[in-house]
Order: sequence, then structure tokens, then C-alpha cells
Amino acid sequence: MNETHISNITDELKLNISRVRAVSELLEEGATIPFIARYRKEVTGSLDEVVITEIRDRLARLEELDNRREAVLKSLEQNGHLTDELREKVMAASTLAVLEDIYLPFRPKRRTKATIAKERGLEPLAAVIFEQKGVDPFMVAAEFVNPEKGVESAEDALSGARDIIAEMVSEDQNARAALRNLFTAKGKFICKVATDKEQEGSKYRDYFDWDEQAATAPSHRILAMRRGEKEDILNLTIEPPEDEAIKILEELFVKSAGDDSKQVRIAVNDSYRRLLSRSMETEARLLTKERADSEAIRVFAENLRNLLLAPPLGAKRILGIDPGFRTGCKVVCLDRQGKLLHHNTIYPHFSDKGSNDAALIMKELCDRFEIEAIAVGNGTAGRETEAFVKSIIFAKKIPVIMVNESGASIYSASEVARKEFPDLDLTIRGSVSIGRRLMDPLSELVKIDPKSVGVGQYQHDVDQTALKKSLDDVVMSCVNGVGVDVNRSSVQLLTYVSGLGPQLAKNIVAYRDENGPFNSRKELKKVPRLGPKAFEQSAGFLRIRDAKNLLDGSAVHPESYHIVTKMAEDLSCGVEDLIKDAAIRSKIDISKYVTDTIGIPTLKDILGELAKPGRDPREGFDEFAFESGIEKIEDLKSGMRLPGIVTNVTAFGAFVDVGVHQDGLVHVSELSDRFVRNPAEIVKVNQKVTVTVIDVDVERKRIALSLKTVPGRKEKSEKRDEKKSVPKPAKFEKPKNAPFNNPFGKLSGVKI
Repeated sequence: MNETHISNITDELKLNISRVRAVSELLEEGATIPFIARYRKEVTGSLDEVVITEIRDRLARLEELDNRREAVLKSLEQNGHLTDELREKVMAASTLAVLEDIYLPFRPKRRTKATIAKERGLEPLAAVIFEQKGVDPFMVAAEFVNPEKGVESAEDALSGARDIIAEMVSEDQNARAALRNLFTAKGKFICKVATDKEQEGSKYRDYFDWDEQAATAPSHRILAMRRGEKEDILNLTIEPPEDEAIKILEELFVKSAGDDSKQVRIAVNDSYRRLLSRSMETEARLLTKERADSEAIRVFAENLRNLLLAPPLGAKRILGIDPGFRTGCKVVCLDRQGKLLHHNTIYPHFSDKGSNDAALIMKELCDRFEIEAIAVGNGTAGRETEAFVKSIIFAKKIPVIMVNESGASIYSASEVARKEFPDLDLTIRGSVSIGRRLMDPLSELVKIDPKSVGVGQYQHDVDQTALKKSLDDVVMSCVNGVGVDVNRSSVQLLTYVSGLGPQLAKNIVAYRDENGPFNSRKELKKVPRLGPKAFEQSAGFLRIRDAKNLLDGSAVHPESYHIVTKMAEDLSCGVEDLIKDAAIRSKIDISKYVTDTIGIPTLKDILGELAKPGRDPREGFDEFAFESGIEKIEDLKSGMRLPGIVTNVTAFGAFVDVGVHQDGLVHVSELSDRFVRNPAEIVKVNQKVTVTVIDVDVERKRIALSLKTVPGRKEKSEKRDEKKSVPKPAKFEKPKNAPFNNPFGKLSGVKI
């Protein structure tokens, strides 16, 4: 554990240093974020998962900086450049950018114009000119004419000297810091259509002649422009005001108006246009990409969380349908544990006879398997199938519910599905997935790569490693937040339980298959390779329903069972009485049970669990139905008020399914009667809303929707063209009477 890192993070996040140190120690010991947030509140000061994740990520970034610092020092030493002063600078570098600036002059590089000029012996000339003591550059340069080395004239010598000065300027730490600041504050995205690409790239036409401040450009536009550039449709650059950039450099390096200073001025201009502008643009592009990625990943993660935590219908006998026209509808019947009991194919949309046969089959299946709910996928023929099913089972009063089937085809073709149903067709597996999603979205969706569930924004354009890490964090958080029934869960669900992972999850399922259901949490210790550490991390999140010890079905960790037992003893009752009788629980004085390791936060959590052991934190299921008769985009008319479900939230608005196989967009300006900066403040994935249709473009399959009271109206108080403050670039001035920064060192002042 690096105390300097702990101190830095404490200052950055404005936290108590002991809390940050405690989190760091727990992470080093292999503790997971859900475990730390839930069961180590005393040492962390009840820090939540968001803050703990931030600490973990910042520790990782600082470790990355340390690794790079070590590599730089090694390189400097091997190449004979390392001095005590340089070592101090390297050790003091607080960011990768500063570290790279320090290393840049010493970094091994390809042959450059400056390298060639030095080989021709022109470095002393460059040093004399750079001192700017009023020498005549042409007279001095004449001494360096050497045809054998390729220096044919004084002008050739001056040209080489300027190349050396230009490279020196481009590697100067102060110059790079100043220009980095300018690019950050005043850099603009300049986007133009590539030659003869207007027709091919029509989807990017908004960016054919576009510019905006890089500092305030939203994530989705940055990623869109970069995608257009990658597809060779757009040409994209980041440029600050060139005159300001040149002025900064001239203030740093040009000392007077003499002829030698004119040579320096020429070199400075060349340095910016040929070297620094490109280098700084590359950095600016990377920084804006990282910012855009971060925002896009944040939006994706938030949407994924809302999708995974969608209310479950619960353990019901489900009939699942994967709709289709020509190929028919694949029907499956599942028991209350999601086990496949029967599958069939019906053709309700093929002909009148097919419809009648399908109706008879559906009625027979509902009776035979005592179906309690019907799940219909929302893909092709979804609304038509929903209408058909409702028309034939209305007397039975079985709810018919549309289910988002995004990613179901991915699951159907996956190795997981093949192992579970090796003899079934892909479409049948998809129907099973649809039915199970209605029962418990979380348990089913963890079987699919999170990137395939359809709630991302430019998900293929962002850093894939960072995206996977963030989405895995979300899945783990959701799984552990809800808790897992160890006797019914799949390997995929168990994999995300704190402290387990793929191999231990397989071992648990194998043990369960061989020995029958677990009867207690203590029995988990018999699972091969599930040692004390894994048990500590996972036990509190694993539920054993109907266990002899009622606490095994709760979120009370086994390490705290003795406290509950003591509470019961003190009140002369059993643990079961504490759970069933609120009046008895009200007599508990938790302050009596505080110890060195267990404090008030944990004791409050224990009381909460005793009130509702193993409660599901997800909201209760609320049945939803689309507007009857609205089944395709052609049915929509401007002004219609329709029920819908939010399917995706982005930085520019929200997409809503109104039941016509094409999601409509509620632009951020139509989300509320007030100004909205962040759409997530107003809506979330899976939220049920009522929208107004503003416009329908059937040809382009675009639907414009509104959540406003009066669609299209702009409140006077809204500041839609609100100006965002942009930081001014730091002004770099040399202190009066300070010595001029001459990188040539002892070469300066050389006598010719």
C-alpha cells in the first residue's frame, strides 16, 4: 500500500484518510466492492459502492503512473541521461502528461530534421542563435558551411539550426504545458466532409461543415464525428486559435527584435505548425475521447442497472412466445422454477385455419400446464401475436405481457444455451429466455454479454476494456444487491456473487447436482476449493430459502449470527420470534451490542434484515399494456397520447417503445416543461411513461415523441443556448530578471 497514493486520493475526493486507507487495505486483501460496502461499514465510514469504486480506479491509475515512472527511469539510466536533478523531476511528476513531457527530450526517436542537422555539426550554431545576443546570424552561419557534410551555404546552415531550435521548442516542458492548456480551453473541433463522400455519408450530414468547442462538446457528438472519420466520411481536427498559440511560444522564446531573434521566431512558428500543433492535437483527441468514453460508459452502466433491476413477476408458471409470421411462433411452457416442460410451434398469422389451430393449442396448453402468465417477445409480429393471444384467453384472465427480447438471439446461440438445451432449436431457446425474463430479468440477463442488451450509446466506439470493467461492476452490484438463491441459481448468476467467479460457481452447481440442495450456509464450506476467504466474501449474498436457521435466508452475514442469537437470549425468545414479532424487535437496544468490530451501521442493517429477511430490493411488478390497435408505425398520428416504455436513455434524449416495432425518440428538449441538462434526471430504462406523438417519418422510420405537458412549447425560463464557461488558458510569463531558459546548456556562448 502506497501512503502517497492514499494521501493523494484523500485530497482529491475530500475523504477521511483512515477510510481511504481501510478501503485500500481491503481491496489488497481481495475484498470485493459489494462486500466492502455492505459488511465493512465500520472501517469505511459507510462509504457506498460509487465512492469505493472511485478509490479503486484512482489507485489503479496511480499504479499505472508508477509503472510508467519506473520504465522512464530505467530508460534514462540505460541511455546515460539520468541525473539526480532529472530523477527528482521524474519522481515529482503527478500526471502521465507531465512525466512524458520530462522524458520527451531524452526519448529514443527516429531520425528527424534536427537529428540530421546535429549530425552536420550545426548544434553550436543553433546555441549561439538561440542566445539572441545580437549576433549577425549569416556571418556566424558562414563558419559552418561544409559541403562534405551537406551544408552548401549559410542559408543551409541557418535552416539546420532552425530545425534544431524548432525541435527544442517542441520538447520544452513549459511550452507544452502552455499549449496543452490552450488546446483544452480554446481548442475547437473542425469537421468537414471528405471529398466526394456526400452521398455515401449522408447519415453524417449534420457534421459536413461543423465546428464547436472541444471542451464542451457532448459525448455523443464526439463519438459520432470520430466514427465518421473512421469510416473515411469526415475529416476531423482539433485546433485552437493559431495566433494565440504562436504568441504564447514567442513570449517564451523570442527575446528581442534582432536578426538572430528573427531566426528564432521563424523556428518557433515552424515548431508549432510542424511539431507542436500535431502533438498537442493528438493529446487533445485522446483527452476528449476519454471524456466522451467516460460519459458514454456512465450512461450505459446506468441504463444497464435499471434494466437488470427491472421488477420480476416472480415464480409463476409461464407460457413464453417468440413471435414470427412465416416461420410461426415458438411456444414454451415453464414451471415456477423456469424449467422447460413443453415446446411447440403455432401459426396464428398464416391463415384462418392456422389461426384456429393455434387458438386450440394455446387454450389446451394454458389448461394443461395451469399457466399463470404469458410472455410475448416484442420483436417481429410481437404486437400481432399479443393481440391474437388476448383475443383467445380473455375469459381465463391470464395476463399477457410484452417482454423486451433484446439479446435473446445472442443467448440462443451461446455456449450457455447449447449446454442447457443441446437438442433444441435456437428459436425455442429464445422463447425460454423470453419467458424467464418475465419471471426474473436479472437471473436471465446475466447469461448475456451486457453489451448485447441494447441500452448503450456508441458502445462499439468506446474503450472496450473500460466498458467491460464498468458493466461487470454494475452486474456484480445488482446481483449482490438482490441476493442469490444458491439452490436455484445458474452458474452464470453465481459467477457474479462476491468472492466466487466462474470456477467456484461451477463447483457449487456440481456439488448441488450431486448432493441435492444446500441446507445451510455452513454446508457451502464443503464445496471443493471454496475456502475461508471465498466463504467470507460470498456467504452474506447467498440465500438458502426454508433453511433450518432462518438467518441463512437473509442478508445477515454468518459472522454476525452470534449477535442475533445474543439479542434473542437477552429478550428470552428465539431468533424466529425476533423475525416474526415487530413488538419484540422494538425492545432491542442496539447500543448494547456494539463491539470493536461491529458498530451501529451493521447493527441497523441486522435489524432491517430481521424485519424483512432476504427481501428483494426491486420494485413490485406492475402490469403494462400498449395502446390497443396501434401495432405499426403507419398507425401513428401526430397528437396521439400513448403509453410507452423507456428502452434507452442517452445524452441527447430517451428512446421509448410505444408498441410499433420502432422506438421513438423523446429529444432532451421534449423531456420536461423545464430545462433538462441530464435526461437521466427525468427518465430511466424500463420506466412506464405516457408520450405525445409529435412527428412521424414513415419512410425513414423515425418517430418524434414528447413528455411535455404541451409538446413543442419552450418555457421562457429555459436557457437552451446556455453558454458554458470555458477555463482560460494559464498565462505563462517569465519572472522579471529571470535567466532565459536555454536548453543548450554548456553549448551556449561557444566562440566561433
